[in-house]
Amino acid sequence: MSLASRGISLPRGGHAVWHASIADFFALMKPRVMSLVVFTALVGLLIAPGHLDPMRGGVALLCIAVGAGGAAALNMWYDADIDAIMTRTATRPIPGGRIARSDALIFGIVLSTVAVVVLGAVANGIAAGLLLFTVFFYVVVYTLWLKRRTPQNIVIGGAAGALPPAIGWVAATGQVGVEPLVLFLIIFLWTPAHFWALSLNHADEYARAGVPMLPVVAGKPATKKHILIYSTVSLPVAVMPWMLGFAGPVYGAAAFMLAVTLTGFAVRLYRSHGTDEAKSAGQMFAFSIVYLFLIFCLLLADAVLTRAGAL
Repeated sequence: MSLASRGISLPRGGHAVWHASIADFFALMKPRVMSLVVFTALVGLLIAPGHLDPMRGGVALLCIAVGAGGAAALNMWYDADIDAIMTRTATRPIPGGRIARSDALIFGIVLSTVAVVVLGAVANGIAAGLLLFTVFFYVVVYTLWLKRRTPQNIVIGGAAGALPPAIGWVAATGQVGVEPLVLFLIIFLWTPAHFWALSLNHADEYARAGVPMLPVVAGKPATKKHILIYSTVSLPVAVMPWMLGFAGPVYGAAAFMLAVTLTGFAVRLYRSHGTDEAKSAGQMFAFSIVYLFLIFCLLLADAVLTRAGAL
């Protein structure tokens, strides 16, 4: 379904009549996605051995959130045409006719720029550089280049979503080490299974929008196989914080059980057929969110209890 057939135009200028509210601009920042970004960045900031006073730490976290929101706005600016075609994104502010495309572009650029500059001022240049790279990677490498060209878009583009905990760590320490790399890998390897599980139930919409997601290009059986592979590989990475000594055995045991459960959902999805396939894909997607949230909750709890002398 084209935008014209829906009675919607997407002028690149801002001369049409739009009815944007603060809530619409906030929606441009993808608040649900941002909440996970902020949480993982917070964990990276709090479990790091360095010290950033609460005020500066709070501002650093806000900068990461604003930078992520700016990148999301730029993503919506560029993807407004395909957002209008897909059911789950058709009511977003631009295809919904509430915000001009050009306004979203300006909004995203301003947010991203301010976030990087302020983070450099309150934390350090390395953290600001990582945030700048994250925005660039998500907007240019993923959105403008990969998303419409390769079924590996999520695999490569997932690097942007995996960087926030590393940025939090570096904001506190001023250094890049193996620990933030492990935090990055936990999310990076989780991302394909998470999004491919979602895309299994939206393959027809992605096909109509011309987005070469894996289920569209390789088919659902191949997608389920790849989900199982990535879920399995995620298992040893989940326990790496314990293996490398920056998380305790309680974390290690709990993370192992969570990763085994995630793999179990992937196995069930791999074996599913027909109507059960859609149900299993939905369950895999839902649990993957719970999985990542609990992994980072465990990392935070372990760090807090260790510093309190309880572990």
